[in-house]
Amino acid sequence: MPAVERITVVGIGADGWAGLTGPARETVLAADVVIGAPRHLDLLPAVDGQQRHKWPTPLRAGLPALFDGLAGQQVVALASGDPLLYGVGSTLIDLFGADKVAVVPAVSSVTLARARLGWPAESAAVIRSADAHAVLRELAPGRRVLVLSSDETTPAQVAALLVDRGYGASRMVVLGDLGGAAESRLESTAATYPAFQGPAPRLNIVALELAGPLMSGWAAGLPDDAYDHDGQLTKRDLRASALARLSPAPGQLLWDVGAGAGSVGIEWMRSDPTCRAVAVEANQARAQRISGNARNLGVPALRVVCDAAPQALADLPAPNAVFIGGGLNRPGVLAACLAALAPGGRLVAHGVTLESEALLVAAYAEHGGELTRIHVEHAAPLGTFTGWTPARTVTQWALSLP
Repeated sequence: MPAVERITVVGIGADGWAGLTGPARETVLAADVVIGAPRHLDLLPAVDGQQRHKWPTPLRAGLPALFDGLAGQQVVALASGDPLLYGVGSTLIDLFGADKVAVVPAVSSVTLARARLGWPAESAAVIRSADAHAVLRELAPGRRVLVLSSDETTPAQVAALLVDRGYGASRMVVLGDLGGAAESRLESTAATYPAFQGPAPRLNIVALELAGPLMSGWAAGLPDDAYDHDGQLTKRDLRASALARLSPAPGQLLWDVGAGAGSVGIEWMRSDPTCRAVAVEANQARAQRISGNARNLGVPALRVVCDAAPQALADLPAPNAVFIGGGLNRPGVLAACLAALAPGGRLVAHGVTLESEALLVAAYAEHGGELTRIHVEHAAPLGTFTGWTPARTVTQWALSLP
């Protein structure tokens, strides 16, 4: 990384230069270099000799090259509102370290939205995603959600998704240009949102008070019919058992190896908005199906790698947990997954054949852990009566590293 001495990130609201405090203005005026989006840079008064740069595209990949030529200079970066609320401040701290980045926040658009609506901070979830499908994770009657829109098209996308899921009665408030002279408010339900005349403002937040059926909670074990699949699906009871042992935790990463329909990785990510997952699936049709399932269940950020393990695992970031639902018999898969785990890591593997069960029995003998056979039966019609229909018995090996 470039040798950065200090970066000051200044939050700027829709009211622009006029809304900055005196100290924040002085910081910007004294800078040798100011970096920001064109709309932010256009808000500043001219300063003789001051360099001004637009953010690179793509942002994260382009930042090192941008800062290479700025060593020894006083650098200010402009961000919208609170730079640490889904903002560039978080990216800069991640790249350069908290000791190199100072943050001067403005009032965030989320804070302004809550103030306009009279919503306490603890009463509403906040989501930010380039894909509006992320709102689908939050579906629950009575839940409040603030969606930080990507652009003026987001409100219509959110409205369509809610209507499609039976949430058309949800209250929907589109708050535009919060804190600025052009601040606006459009209020309706999701079902009647298209009746608005004219497009939404480009800078907007969508506030939702959800009204609809309880379709699924956040606990593991969604109904099997929540997924599009070709039969390669870790079934509900087995999925719940696996996830209980994988122990999803905020911010942690799961490898879902031989992912099938992607159900384990998807429910890992649904457990907390900061959970991350990579689904590894060699079959192209299934890999595409995983992406569709992830969007439809509100976790569009699930990463899908269409390749076979173990070679597909070589360049992945180190996981906190690994689930092996398919491909266990491929040479090197189990060894590669075990080798990737750091202390505290968890692994769960399922086997349905004698050969895969033999691998798991051997792994249990070598490493310990927990070996379980799971046999599930469901009641189903049997002629004019009802009987038990058994599913295939699954051998489950679970290991938690100290």
